[in-house]
Amino acid sequence: MELHRANSRQTKQASADNFTGVVLQDPVIVGKAPSRMRATNVSFTPGARTAWHSHPVGQTLYVVSGVGRVQLEGEQVQELHPGDTAVIPPNTRHWHGSAGDRLFTHLAMSEIDDQGNGTQWFEHVSDADYSATPAPVK
Repeated sequence: MELHRANSRQTKQASADNFTGVVLQDPVIVGKAPSRMRATNVSFTPGARTAWHSHPVGQTLYVVSGVGRVQLEGEQVQELHPGDTAVIPPNTRHWHGSAGDRLFTHLAMSEIDDQGNGTQWFEHVSDADYSATPAPVK
Protein backbone atom coordinates (compact mmCIF):
# COMPACT_ATOMS: atom_id res chain seq x y z
CA MET A 1 0.00 0.00 0.00
CA GLU A 2 1.05 3.56 -0.67
CA LEU A 3 -0.22 6.26 1.63
CA HIS A 4 -0.20 9.78 0.23
CA ARG A 5 -0.55 12.36 3.00
CA ALA A 6 -2.50 15.49 2.19
CA ASN A 7 0.38 17.74 3.22
CA SER A 8 2.64 16.12 0.60
CA ARG A 9 0.62 17.66 -2.26
CA GLN A 10 0.19 21.37 -2.87
CA THR A 11 -2.86 23.17 -4.19
CA LYS A 12 -2.10 24.90 -7.47
CA GLN A 13 -3.93 27.53 -9.46
CA ALA A 14 -5.02 26.29 -12.88
CA SER A 15 -3.46 27.86 -15.96
CA ALA A 16 -5.25 30.77 -17.64
CA ASP A 17 -4.39 29.04 -20.93
CA ASN A 18 -7.04 26.39 -20.21
CA PHE A 19 -9.35 27.98 -17.64
CA THR A 20 -11.39 31.17 -17.24
CA GLY A 21 -11.50 32.66 -13.74
CA VAL A 22 -9.88 31.38 -10.57
CA VAL A 23 -9.67 27.58 -10.46
CA LEU A 24 -7.73 25.63 -7.81
CA GLN A 25 -6.53 22.06 -8.27
CA ASP A 26 -5.74 19.58 -5.51
CA PRO A 27 -4.15 16.40 -6.86
CA VAL A 28 -5.58 13.15 -5.49
CA ILE A 29 -3.63 10.58 -7.51
CA VAL A 30 -1.54 10.26 -10.64
CA GLY A 31 -1.39 6.54 -11.31
CA LYS A 32 1.83 4.69 -11.97
CA ALA A 33 1.84 1.92 -14.59
CA PRO A 34 -0.06 -0.24 -15.00
CA SER A 35 -2.62 2.27 -13.66
CA ARG A 36 -3.56 5.09 -16.03
CA MET A 37 -5.83 6.88 -13.54
CA ARG A 38 -5.60 10.57 -12.70
CA ALA A 39 -7.91 12.19 -10.14
CA THR A 40 -8.00 15.81 -9.03
CA ASN A 41 -10.30 17.83 -6.77
CA VAL A 42 -11.02 20.99 -8.72
CA SER A 43 -12.55 24.07 -7.08
CA PHE A 44 -14.07 26.82 -9.22
CA THR A 45 -14.91 30.32 -7.99
CA PRO A 46 -18.21 31.77 -9.26
CA GLY A 47 -18.13 32.10 -13.05
CA ALA A 48 -14.93 30.06 -13.46
CA ARG A 49 -14.75 27.25 -16.01
CA THR A 50 -12.55 25.08 -18.17
CA ALA A 51 -11.90 25.73 -21.83
CA TRP A 52 -13.40 23.27 -24.31
CA HIS A 53 -11.46 20.02 -24.06
CA SER A 54 -11.65 16.26 -24.54
CA HIS A 55 -10.12 13.11 -23.06
CA PRO A 56 -9.13 10.06 -25.13
CA VAL A 57 -10.61 7.61 -22.59
CA GLY A 58 -13.40 9.93 -21.34
CA GLN A 59 -13.81 11.68 -18.00
CA THR A 60 -15.97 11.25 -14.91
CA LEU A 61 -16.90 14.18 -12.70
CA TYR A 62 -18.24 13.61 -9.19
CA VAL A 63 -19.73 16.76 -7.63
CA VAL A 64 -18.46 17.37 -4.10
CA SER A 65 -20.04 20.76 -3.33
CA GLY A 66 -21.67 23.83 -4.80
CA VAL A 67 -23.51 24.27 -8.08
CA GLY A 68 -21.85 23.72 -11.42
CA ARG A 69 -22.38 23.44 -15.14
CA VAL A 70 -21.29 20.93 -17.78
CA GLN A 71 -21.90 20.92 -21.51
CA LEU A 72 -21.09 18.45 -24.26
CA GLU A 73 -20.60 20.13 -27.62
CA GLY A 74 -23.91 20.38 -29.48
CA GLU A 75 -26.00 19.67 -26.36
CA GLN A 76 -27.72 21.88 -23.78
CA VAL A 77 -25.85 23.00 -20.66
CA GLN A 78 -26.62 20.80 -17.64
CA GLU A 79 -26.65 21.96 -14.01
CA LEU A 80 -24.68 19.90 -11.49
CA HIS A 81 -25.38 19.47 -7.75
CA PRO A 82 -23.60 17.66 -4.88
CA GLY A 83 -23.67 13.90 -5.37
CA ASP A 84 -24.24 14.14 -9.15
CA THR A 85 -21.90 12.18 -11.43
CA ALA A 86 -21.29 13.23 -15.05
CA VAL A 87 -19.77 10.58 -17.33
CA ILE A 88 -18.26 12.18 -20.43
CA PRO A 89 -17.59 9.82 -23.37
CA PRO A 90 -14.13 9.45 -24.94
CA ASN A 91 -13.00 12.15 -27.39
CA THR A 92 -16.05 14.34 -26.70
CA ARG A 93 -15.55 18.10 -26.62
CA HIS A 94 -16.98 19.52 -23.41
CA TRP A 95 -16.48 22.08 -20.66
CA HIS A 96 -17.42 22.33 -16.98
CA GLY A 97 -17.26 24.89 -14.21
CA SER A 98 -19.20 26.77 -11.57
CA ALA A 99 -22.54 28.52 -11.77
CA GLY A 100 -22.21 32.27 -12.10
CA ASP A 101 -23.04 32.91 -8.46
CA ARG A 102 -21.78 29.79 -6.66
CA LEU A 103 -18.57 28.05 -5.67
CA PHE A 104 -18.22 24.55 -7.16
CA THR A 105 -15.94 21.59 -6.46
CA HIS A 106 -15.79 18.29 -8.30
CA LEU A 107 -13.54 15.26 -8.32
CA ALA A 108 -12.31 14.92 -11.91
CA MET A 109 -11.23 11.40 -12.91
CA SER A 110 -9.74 10.36 -16.23
CA GLU A 111 -7.19 8.00 -17.74
CA ILE A 112 -4.46 8.41 -20.29
CA ASP A 113 -4.65 6.27 -23.42
CA ASP A 114 -2.22 3.53 -24.52
CA GLN A 115 0.09 6.17 -26.04
CA GLY A 116 0.17 8.28 -22.86
CA ASN A 117 -2.14 11.01 -24.21
CA GLY A 118 -4.40 12.82 -21.76
CA THR A 119 -6.42 16.01 -22.07
CA GLN A 120 -6.62 17.80 -25.41
CA TRP A 121 -7.37 21.50 -24.95
CA PHE A 122 -9.25 23.78 -27.36
CA GLU A 123 -10.58 27.35 -27.28
CA HIS A 124 -12.03 29.12 -24.24
CA VAL A 125 -15.78 28.84 -23.68
CA SER A 126 -17.58 31.96 -24.91
CA ASP A 127 -19.64 34.02 -22.48
CA ALA A 128 -22.70 33.21 -24.63
CA ASP A 129 -22.14 29.44 -24.28
CA TYR A 130 -21.41 29.76 -20.57
CA SER A 131 -24.48 31.94 -19.91
CA ALA A 132 -26.95 29.67 -21.75
CA THR A 133 -29.90 28.56 -19.63
CA PRO A 134 -29.27 25.04 -18.26
CA ALA A 135 -31.69 22.22 -18.96
CA PRO A 136 -34.29 21.70 -16.23
CA VAL A 137 -33.03 19.38 -13.47
CA LYS A 138 -35.13 16.21 -13.43
